[in-house]
Parts: sequence; C-alpha cells; structure tokens
Amino acid sequence: MAKVVAIILAGGQGSRLFPLTKMRSKPAVPIAGRFRLIDIPISNCIHSDYRRIFILTQFASVSLHRHIFLTYRFDAFHDDFVTLLSAQQTLENRDWYQGTADAVRQNLSFIREQGDLVLILSGDHLYRMDYRKFVESHLRTGADVSISVIPVRGEQVGEFGVMKVDDSGRVVEFREKPREAAAVEAMKVDGDVFAKFGIAPRDRTHLASMGIYVFNRDALQDLLTANAFEDFGKQIIPEAIRTKKVFSHFFDGYWEDIGTIPSFFEANLNLTDPSPAFDFYDEERPIFTHARFLPGSKIVASEVARSVLCEGSIIHGSSIRRSIVGIRSKIGEASSLDRTIMMGADFYESKDDLARDAARGIPPVGIGCRAEIRNAIIDKNARIGNDVRLINVRGIRDEKCDMCCIVGGILVVPKNAVVPDGTVI
Repeated sequence: MAKVVAIILAGGQGSRLFPLTKMRSKPAVPIAGRFRLIDIPISNCIHSDYRRIFILTQFASVSLHRHIFLTYRFDAFHDDFVTLLSAQQTLENRDWYQGTADAVRQNLSFIREQGDLVLILSGDHLYRMDYRKFVESHLRTGADVSISVIPVRGEQVGEFGVMKVDDSGRVVEFREKPREAAAVEAMKVDGDVFAKFGIAPRDRTHLASMGIYVFNRDALQDLLTANAFEDFGKQIIPEAIRTKKVFSHFFDGYWEDIGTIPSFFEANLNLTDPSPAFDFYDEERPIFTHARFLPGSKIVASEVARSVLCEGSIIHGSSIRRSIVGIRSKIGEASSLDRTIMMGADFYESKDDLARDAARGIPPVGIGCRAEIRNAIIDKNARIGNDVRLINVRGIRDEKCDMCCIVGGILVVPKNAVVPDGTVI
C-alpha cells in the first residue's frame, strides 16, 4: 500500500471572518460551541487511518498551537504524528509563507521522506470524508494529481475554482472563480458525466474544487520546484492540468467552506436542526477536540427550544431559541437569545474576580440579566452587561467598531469585548 502523508494548510488570516480572526487564525475559530475548525480535517485523517499529519501555520497561531498540542498526542509505539510546521526564517529562505503552494514548497524537505502520496487539505472547511476512497480513486486512475470536486449550481460558480472533466473523470479545463456569464456557461458539465459517477444533478451544473488534493510525491516536487508559483488553486492546479495527469474525485456529501461571517453563522445555526446536514452525533466517526472535563450544564427555570447547550454552562431563568451556547457560558435572569452563537469562555471567574470586576464597573464574563440578543455571534470571554439590547436596531448591513461589529446584518461581539450595562446596538 502507498504511504500517505497529510498536510493541513492552516496559516491563513481569514480576513473575511473578521473580527473572529482578530486574535486567531481561521482554523482556530470555535464551531458548534466546543470544537475548532481545525478539528474537522484532523478527525477525518484519523478516521481514514492517515496519521502522519503536518499542520502548516503562520498567522496568529498561538491559540491554534496550544489547542493542537493539548489535543492530539499519539502513543509512543507507532510512528504516527501530528507535527506543526510554522513559518520560519532559515539560512536558505528569509521569507514567510507567500501562499499555500509556497508554504508546502518551504517544507518539502520534511514532507518527501514521509510518504509516496501527499494529501493536501484545508484547515477551515466543515465536512466529513473518508480520504481512503479518495486515495483509492487516485491510484485506480493512475493520476499524478487528483482533485476532490463537488457539484454546485450555476449561481455559486463565482465563489469557487471550477473545472470540466471528460468521460473518464480527467480534468481538461480549470477556471478560478469565473464571473462573466460566457465563462460560467462555458464551464457547464454535461448531465451524463454526473450520471456516470452516480450523482444526481439536482439543478447542479458545475464542478467546484473543494481545495482537497492528492499528489504523487514526485509530481508535487516537480510542480513546486520548477517555478515560483505561490498558490495551489490559482497557479499550481492549472499548471498541473497542462503538464500532468489530473483526475477528479466526485464527492456528494455535506461540505461547507466557512469563509465569511454569514456562512459561518448559518453553518452553526444549521447544527440546531432536528436532523442537521452535518452530524456531530456520529458515534462511529466522532469529531475529536480538547477534553476539558467540565461539569454538565445547569439550567434554572429557563425556556430552551431548538438549541445546543455545551458543557459547563449556567443559565438562569432565560429564553433561548435556535442558538448555540458554548462551553462555560453564563446567562443571567430574564435574558433572551434568538439565533445567537455564543462561543463561551476559557475560564470561570472566582468570587474575588467578580467582586473586583464589580468595583471597576466591568460586567462578568457572559451575558447579564434582562439582555436581548438576536442574530448575533458572541465570541469567547465577552462581557455583556445588564439590560443590553443587541438587535441591530438601525438595520445596518455593515459597520465596524471596537465593541461590536455588524457584518452582513449579523452582530459580532469580538473576543474579550466589554459591552456596558444598558447598551443598545
């Protein structure tokens, strides 16, 4: 069997997720109240039995490094590993990572000794995949490079790299985020191609790259050392199609690129559905994360509907509807949350802490009494006082300030932010 080494690209700034990425990289952003985005590809690798994993990091990586160090440790009796490869200056290279391809290029000396095949993954997508099927498809076609693709509708094409394939699944053309009508029309895929690979079109007319690749080790080295290309999607993949055998691997499950505040917000809210498209309750393929040993949630005389309450939360006489309440969250009496993502806290405050905060006029970590919050994301360790209303009273689409940002009509309270008593936004 071919040896597979996995590389997770986790160095991106994620500027479209600001302010959630103000203090952390995109893969470190919490999801579902108790996980982080990086947990998704690592868990997929572990369930696929690919346990030689490099994680390439660069931007605001401290919390990501801490999470990975505390969570992923394999036993000493196998040569499995999860190894961080941070951007660094060396005698040969004084530059930081200039892009996804450049990040892999700078670490080829570590990678090429670990596997015959290189599985390249993104650190910020929400999906569940058995990568073994992807690798089997790659070997069966005799490809140099394989790209995992997912069918999308025509109106979605401008957000993805899209491709055309022949009857064998070989990629014959690739375009990065085409927006002109003629270019979108030219990239349509015949319905017979979908049928051949067992996929019902359901109004989907194009094939989008998922940003997941399998490379033969030598082909990857050739593509990275023969030029100075910096990005996989925009440069390496088009060059590979021109000079190598590039095949597609069709995927038709749930997959979400959580690249913007609205997409992140909706992906989280969808987890509150009775039968969500992405299931965190899969016992056979759980998503792993840091074990915290927190007590169960305490709910006192509250009304909770269609919500996810994570461990360690304390909720007093409040109303919570279609929301996610993260770990160690505290919500005061007579408060109301509707369509709200509350990420929780990294710590509990002691009685001394609470007294000291009160003397300084600072609200405790969590949400105070009689607060009304709607269509909002509350980042970790935020302090929201009594009688606060976060409901976007002016109907603003986009606005930035230190206390609270509005992105796409969604209120976002940044990590560690303080919202004083009586504030109305």
